[in-house]
Amino acid sequence: MTGSDAPPPDASPPAGRPAGELEELRRRVAELEGARHESHHRWRALGATVLIIVASVLSLLAVVAVWANSIIRDTDRYVATVAPLASNPDVQQAVTNRVTTAVLDQIDVDALVKELSDAASEQGVPPKVSTLIGNLDGPITSGIKQLVSTTVMKVVSSEAFETVWTDANRRAHAAVDKALTGSSDSVVQVKDNQVAIDVAPIVAQVKDRLVDSGLAVASKIPAVHTDFVVVQGQDVGKVKTYLRVLQIVGNWLPVIAVLVAAAGVFTAFHRRKALIGAAIGVFLAMLLLGLVLTVFRSVYLDHLPAGANQGAAGAIYDALVKFLRSSIRALGALALVTALGAFFVGPSRPAVFVRHFFSRGIASGRDVALSSGLRLGAVGGFVHRFKTWIGAGILLVAAIVLFTWNYPTMMVVIWTAVIVLIGFALREFLDTGPTPPPNATTT
Repeated sequence: MTGSDAPPPDASPPAGRPAGELEELRRRVAELEGARHESHHRWRALGATVLIIVASVLSLLAVVAVWANSIIRDTDRYVATVAPLASNPDVQQAVTNRVTTAVLDQIDVDALVKELSDAASEQGVPPKVSTLIGNLDGPITSGIKQLVSTTVMKVVSSEAFETVWTDANRRAHAAVDKALTGSSDSVVQVKDNQVAIDVAPIVAQVKDRLVDSGLAVASKIPAVHTDFVVVQGQDVGKVKTYLRVLQIVGNWLPVIAVLVAAAGVFTAFHRRKALIGAAIGVFLAMLLLGLVLTVFRSVYLDHLPAGANQGAAGAIYDALVKFLRSSIRALGALALVTALGAFFVGPSRPAVFVRHFFSRGIASGRDVALSSGLRLGAVGGFVHRFKTWIGAGILLVAAIVLFTWNYPTMMVVIWTAVIVLIGFALREFLDTGPTPPPNATTT
């Protein structure tokens, strides 16, 4: 038998083993290998899913932690949070009521009426008139209360009060940390499940104005230290504990959340789909956090003590969580933009259609510009050669901008996404294709 007539290797079954048995053995081996790969993919998918869920939960905690740190550590941020409250009508009314009560508690109306009655007797006023003066304690009390309330409202609604309020909060910012971590301070205190601010400077201004208005008895009002409650509730102690924990881990939670999400995407078998899933998970976490803030607002207002000003409490709550809501919207928008971006670079028909639609439109615009005399020269070849690197650079710059921006808002995220799209469109416009070799000839 010649070499050309030799059968190929494994062309016939080994001696003593039927061909059907060998084929069955090969089939079983293939099934085992397929089952092993399927089990491997299943475990990878499960691991990626768990990591993405953990990253979504960590992103929620990271937003709250960054907000807590910004309120406690950033004086400008804190002042920007509380300064608008000075012009809020509900807060002004609540401060007016509190200061009015504090001032009236220091004025002895009975002694004032007796002093007036004695003065009338000394001046030889008839006894009936003196008795009538003694019965005027009710109207005098009402009049003094009206005078004090009006004077306090004028002080609280003035621009001077806004300045005092802002300056006082700026000076007191260091004490907010103590307030939320359990220590006491003369300006900001946590006691009886309350976060309160001493409004003694306002009382002093009211005292001066009352004296100027002719109420000489107001000069006898001593230095009054009275608290204006900023936050009140049964769970303030728990909240300050949670904020303290978030403050400690606040610097690391955002980094950990990003790393866990990246690990989940890297572990997944279909990484683009995992990136979409991670982005959607973060978006849902932000949506959940926004709903929790809204629900908690209603619960907080419903559990205020009797007589508390709900309008003022609601205004203070909204001010304190204003920047938290802004961060929620910003991160939610970033997650949504990321999910859309990952979808439109995929192989689905809608994604391919959108890419071809814009690519052809940009190519048509470039052809019109070139026919009109635009010469790109070596730029077009350079862009074509390093197109992938240019795209990566655009995304890297956008990421650096977002991560280094102190407090990015939703509009910052949206405008960054728009600029990224413009950058990719410009890259596509400048891509004229490969540069022909210098010695190329046409036939």
